[in-house]
Amino acid sequence: MAKWGQGDPRWIVEEREDGTNVNNWHWTERDATSWSKAKLREALVGLVVESEAGRCETTELKQVEGEASCSSRKGKLIFFYEWNIKLGWKGTIKESGAKHKGLIEIPNLSEENEVDDTEVNVSKKKGDGEILKDLMKTAGTAKVREALGDYLKALKTEFTMGMILPTKALQNQELTVKRKLSENTLQIQASSPVALGVKIPTVALHMTELFDTTVEQLYSIFTVKDLVQKFSKSSAVLEAEKGGKFQMFDGTITGEYIELLTNRKIIMKWRCRSWPEEHYATVALSFVPALGQTELQLDCKGVPICKEENMKFCWQKQHFEEIKCLLQLITLNG
Repeated sequence: MAKWGQGDPRWIVEEREDGTNVNNWHWTERDATSWSKAKLREALVGLVVESEAGRCETTELKQVEGEASCSSRKGKLIFFYEWNIKLGWKGTIKESGAKHKGLIEIPNLSEENEVDDTEVNVSKKKGDGEILKDLMKTAGTAKVREALGDYLKALKTEFTMGMILPTKALQNQELTVKRKLSENTLQIQASSPVALGVKIPTVALHMTELFDTTVEQLYSIFTVKDLVQKFSKSSAVLEAEKGGKFQMFDGTITGEYIELLTNRKIIMKWRCRSWPEEHYATVALSFVPALGQTELQLDCKGVPICKEENMKFCWQKQHFEEIKCLLQLITLNG
């Protein structure tokens, strides 16, 4: 037993007479079943694949049976989901104009298997049209798995907002930063009609990640608009030249290119929409060849101290992991 005053502070129910579950430290659970059914319908219906042979599209969610939930315990999230899904699809052969229908079955989408290993079975009604079935078995299956990955990403981010609450120390830190910002802004406004900016507490980050690709290809993923939109799965604005502006994730991330050394280094002014007004970090990306791979070195200065973990999550989950998924698709498509 810990000595008095030396226990884990998260177990202490501070300033709450009713013993409320502070910061969701004890076991909490949310039922994600209804939310998941709507999200799966949104993700899976309307997927289109096309080739010289024909065009196919998923048309309806015929069945979605199962359940999903998210639990938190001691600051960690635990996910459970198990789904049996059936999708209807239809296709048209380009040469003849003949139309055919079929079914896609996903018998076991669960946390026990990786999305890329999830079983996806494609069938077609009797008759001709095997060429469309083959299209759905290849490109269609890849699209379905990509959509399932989008659902799981949303489950682990969008749905879980607020389940892991900031500690009291972090809350106080953020309040202190906001208070200082407010006080400094008022002082500047009172002394000068020109806004000179304010100094806020910041940190520096260093991250490295290995990618199974060439330096040239990885560099292009950060500088070619089409590739940026593919890995971010959102619209982007890109002017990949010194002084050029960029905008990603539908405007959540904005900035300006300071320097571009082709296939070697990119330096940017970089900010997230939730940061203090007009505050930018400096992000440097170095591309280093490494025995058939490329090591990406990220050095970032000027991250608001209360946004450090968000910044790490943004680069690890929304950049590095999504870029690796894109590289796998590029490899599969030749």
